[in-house]
Amino acid sequence: MASMFRAASVAFFCVLSVAAAVAQPVTPSASTQGFHSRARLIDGGRQGEHWLAGVEITLDQGFKTYWRNPGDSGLPPRFDWSGSENVAGTEVRWPAPKRHEDAAGVAYVYGKKAVLPILVTPKDPAKPVKLVLALEYGVCKDICIPAHADLTLDLTGADSERKTIEAALAKVPQPQPLAAQAELSVLSITPLAQDKPAYAVTVRAPSGQTPALFAEGPDNWFFSVSHPAEGDRFTVTVEEKPKDASGPVPVRLTLVAGDKAIETEVSLDAPGQPR
Repeated sequence: MASMFRAASVAFFCVLSVAAAVAQPVTPSASTQGFHSRARLIDGGRQGEHWLAGVEITLDQGFKTYWRNPGDSGLPPRFDWSGSENVAGTEVRWPAPKRHEDAAGVAYVYGKKAVLPILVTPKDPAKPVKLVLALEYGVCKDICIPAHADLTLDLTGADSERKTIEAALAKVPQPQPLAAQAELSVLSITPLAQDKPAYAVTVRAPSGQTPALFAEGPDNWFFSVSHPAEGDRFTVTVEEKPKDASGPVPVRLTLVAGDKAIETEVSLDAPGQPR
């Protein structure tokens, strides 16, 4: 059922996006007004061998957009940089999301303003870089509506938005091994005896802060995370997986508490044992 809903959402998204593109041709600029939102490209200047840029989505009051994993429903951002000039590659860095639960289920979202830092690798560092982005993203209040923005920006090195991008980078979860001796840590993952494959995930968080946990796997793997009212143990359940799936299966656990966030990679072998 979840996969059918996701497929329907993506199909609906694609149809509306194509219709909007045909009906409303636009000239790309650094900033575009969308459905209850505004998207723009921002320049953070040079950072070593890279250019530092960002995609900023500002939302109207009460609206939200989605993380790379949207949760039970929603539309993750999609980036098409193919029209860019002198760009060898782009890497999106993802600040930690918020967990939002309503009648539609659990979604992983950004509210008010989302800034996604982009590390841009030029083909020739001595030549100018021009970013051209076709951006698809979801905007949601009661229902999710697809939005599209055509954006372009010449990176000049003026670093006018460097502080904004650096503030977003500070919210990107830091890689951390299992059972690390830190105030925020994923301590253990243990199989549970349930109808579906499930795991107890024990964490450590700073005193007085309520942690949130997000679980991600390969394509066509879908997880749910049961959040305790209090305590430090979550239940992660494999809701869907490919029929021919075999281990080892990489799973990324993102743990957030307050303004701190870490991500821990674990691996499930063929019988479902973590390692």
